[in-house]
This record gives sequence, C-alpha cells and structure tokens, in this order.
Amino acid sequence: MGYRHLDTTYPKVSEPSPKSAIYNRLMRFVDLSMHLDDVIPVDPPFLRPKIEYKDHIGGLKDMFNMYGILPEQLPDGQGLAAETVTITTHAGTHVDAPWHYHPTMNGGEKAWTIDEVPLDWFFRPGVKLDLSHLPSGHLVTPADIDEALAKINYTLQPLDIVLFYTCAAAAYGKDDFVDTGIGFGREATLHLTNQGIRVVGTDAWGWDLPIPVNRANFEATGDPSIVWEGHKAGADVGYCQIEKMRHLDELPATGFTVACFPTKVRGASAGWTRAVAIFND
Repeated sequence: MGYRHLDTTYPKVSEPSPKSAIYNRLMRFVDLSMHLDDVIPVDPPFLRPKIEYKDHIGGLKDMFNMYGILPEQLPDGQGLAAETVTITTHAGTHVDAPWHYHPTMNGGEKAWTIDEVPLDWFFRPGVKLDLSHLPSGHLVTPADIDEALAKINYTLQPLDIVLFYTCAAAAYGKDDFVDTGIGFGREATLHLTNQGIRVVGTDAWGWDLPIPVNRANFEATGDPSIVWEGHKAGADVGYCQIEKMRHLDELPATGFTVACFPTKVRGASAGWTRAVAIFND
C-alpha cells in the first residue's frame, strides 16, 4: 500500500476581478474623527482622558511577567509598546446612545444603550448641512435646517446620517473650543427625528448649546426644560448623536456614505467611533 502524495504547495491566489479592482482603486475616505488624546483641549478638565504610554523598553517587564523571558533573550531586546487609558465614553469623537438622554425613549420604551442600537443606523448615506454662518450661542430652529436643505436642493430620507458643519470647527485646538458652538434644541431635534433621522452629528463639543450659554439662559429664565433640551428630546424619539467630529468642511452636501460604528461597551451611554465618509469616486 503506497502513500498518497500530499500537495503542500499553496493554491494560487486569484487576481481580483476588474470590477473589484476598479472599486478598490476608486474608493476614497475622509476621516471625520479627532484624535483621542490628553493634549488638545476638547473637553472640560475633569472629563479629559488620561493616557499612560509605555514604550518598547517599558514593555520588557510585561514580557517577563507573561513569559519569564529576559531582555537579552529577546531577538531585538525590545518588549511591546502599550497604553493604559482612563477615559469616559464621551471623550473624543463618540456616539451617544438614547440611554444617555433618558431612561426611556419612543414615549415609554426602555432606552437603548450603545450596545443595543441597531448597527444599520451607522452605515448610511450622509448629508452635510453647512450652518457655519450661524454665530456661537445660536439655538438652531427647524427653519434653519429647512433653509440649509433648500440650498442643496435635498429632501431628507429616513435613516440618512445628517452632519452639521458649524462655527465650532474653527475653534478646534483652542482653549475656547468647549464653549463654542451652536445648539440643537428640542424643536430642531424633533424636526429631524420626525422625518426618520436616527443619527446626527456635529463638530462641536455637544449637540446642545455650549454649557455657559445654556446655563445663563437657565439662570435668566428659571426654566429647567431648556437644559440639554436637544438631548432630552430623545425621550420622545430615540436617536443617536455623534459629537466632536472633524473635517466636515471637506465633505460635499451629499454623495457619500457615513460609517460610524460605536465601540460595543456593555450597557453604556456612549461609545467611541472612528467615523469616516466613504466616496466611490
């Protein structure tokens, strides 16, 4: 009885089809996320991430603890670089879940945490509306949104991801970034969600008015309903908002897809995202 010959050569990898080759060559990405760091002031001091960096020499101790291997036994004498991060889920570019706004949504249902929101919300056609002419502290109205849509001759479609380019973009990297921006209150938010929009985005620190403006308005009126009213509108209709986006000025009004899948943090009110715009040029 003879031995069967075993062919140990690897199968030849087939060339991509002309169609897929063209698709890969022409796909273009625009990064819509900011760095997650403790250098650029994009959060109040008490919310800023703390990042401890460990270089390859610092990683030698970890290699010894895991494998009992000494530096001189390693071929390159180097360990593994790593970081230890202390952070809130609302640091950097992130997606807020309905649970962030209120315990319930859609008029009484339990609000979704970030790991419960349908994934198909986060890969959809994008629409950029330019509201950068509005001054910091302006409370956006439904009319402002409709005017911006009229300028680009576009009608919102359910599940479009609507991104707002605002005056906050120019403040990125400056000390007043957190306190700069326009705000989307209850009326503007419901104007979007009642049209089937479930994910919105802004390049400002938050979706609502900057805290100093919102606080001054509350102190002047005594009306608690105006505090984070855009967030709280999520109790009526569940939706997600992307905060602290970047490079929205590089986007056209339409003609791109947004991918903004949030990190799957169990039971959390938000998750970080590496949001991108995708073009099939």
